[in-house]
Amino acid sequence: MHPIVQRRRAHGMTLVEVLIAIVIFAIGLLGIAALQVAGLRYTKGSQTRAIAAVQADNFIDRIRANPAGFDAGDYDSPSSTPGTDCLANECTNPEDLADWDWQQWLSETRQALGIKRSDDNLNTDANVNAWLCVDSSPNDGTSGAWACDGNGGIYALKLEWRERVAEGAGLADTYSSSGASAADTGYVLNRYVVRFLP
Repeated sequence: MHPIVQRRRAHGMTLVEVLIAIVIFAIGLLGIAALQVAGLRYTKGSQTRAIAAVQADNFIDRIRANPAGFDAGDYDSPSSTPGTDCLANECTNPEDLADWDWQQWLSETRQALGIKRSDDNLNTDANVNAWLCVDSSPNDGTSGAWACDGNGGIYALKLEWRERVAEGAGLADTYSSSGASAADTGYVLNRYVVRFLP
């Protein structure tokens, strides 16, 4: 009788199996990294929308604090050029206060949502714009063409800003002294509209 020799099967992993496991693990890590980047981008987007909502409420409160200016229609078309500085000088005229409110609020909003200024001058970043009007259909219109129809008796504060979505040539989160950006590539236009009765 011959003894039966049993062959032992090798236990463990081969080098090819280890390499395949490492590749699968690396792909998983890249996917997790991409999710992190997307999460940060969405967090930044929700942060800017929250800032827009706070800034809109701020301006509505400014209007409610100047009922004489509102009743006179001074907020219907506020001046685009700085007038009386109501911090340095007392604004006794409701129209001056309305113009100052608009200029200060728009500069603060541009500072919060646009390119930052490092000096104390008004921010004139053209990538952040706003308009106040009476409008029965506030969600229509395009950038710069607000489509305010003057109907409905309810005011609409329309605010839009450009938000960076991709890294582009020359796009950096830096402070400037002019508050203006040169290129729109890599940006998306966001819009926030709130309707209110003062």
